[in-house]
Amino acid sequence: MNGPPLKIAMIGAAGRMGRRIVAGLDREMKLCGAIEYAECPDLGKDAGVLAGVGPLNVALTSDLEAGLQNAQVAIDFSTAEAAGDHARACAGKGTPLVVGITGLGQEAETALRAAAEVIPVVWASNTSVGMNLLFRLVRQAVAAMGEDCDIEIVEAHHRLKKDAPSGSALSLARAAAEARKTELERWATYGRQGLVGERPRGEIGIHAVRGGDIVGDHTVILAHAGERLELTHRAHSRDTFARGALRAARFASEAAPGLYSMEDVLFA
Repeated sequence: MNGPPLKIAMIGAAGRMGRRIVAGLDREMKLCGAIEYAECPDLGKDAGVLAGVGPLNVALTSDLEAGLQNAQVAIDFSTAEAAGDHARACAGKGTPLVVGITGLGQEAETALRAAAEVIPVVWASNTSVGMNLLFRLVRQAVAAMGEDCDIEIVEAHHRLKKDAPSGSALSLARAAAEARKTELERWATYGRQGLVGERPRGEIGIHAVRGGDIVGDHTVILAHAGERLELTHRAHSRDTFARGALRAARFASEAAPGLYSMEDVLFA
């Protein structure tokens, strides 16, 4: 280990992803803050105990200012509703930020872009290394298969997921539209029902499945008459997202102010 461990504040530390990120900290990282919403029933509990790795002597707090006090980087996997406030707080303290929240509204997106003018912000719909490789592969495949190729995207997640389609499915659709040099908003179709007629040339279909405890599956179907190519990523556990988030945290802690993606983290 070179130098002292990187001090990380986890926002949303009691959530499914927050716990896996805390559990995934290596010896070159140290949890210095664990933040949750004011009504969280786990406030005051040790974040390490909640994550199943034993005491870390960091209690969950709803005091954002205190939770960020000593942090060299913050990771936010809380809620879309709170993301804007968290971005403004990190910008005010000069704390680099990694955001893995999907379904953000316009106000939160604006806050993230404003924060990126003064701090490094890694904003990712999916922090999995494999998923971000898929984004790049989709661009290459769509460009190679041409404009006559029909594009369909199917994603599946657990029954508790709040937003649909997933942020990753939308990122895949945007990657496909980018490869075609067009705008997703013009060609996106979200599910189909009834007598929809012949499939329009250039349409990008996006479909969401919800059930059980599915961590996250994404398939991009590229179909021509006579053949089809399917590119699939399946997440077997949330640990894959946790590893990517921690890799992004290391990147953000050393980056200049700006708005970054996971592809910047992986390929910079």
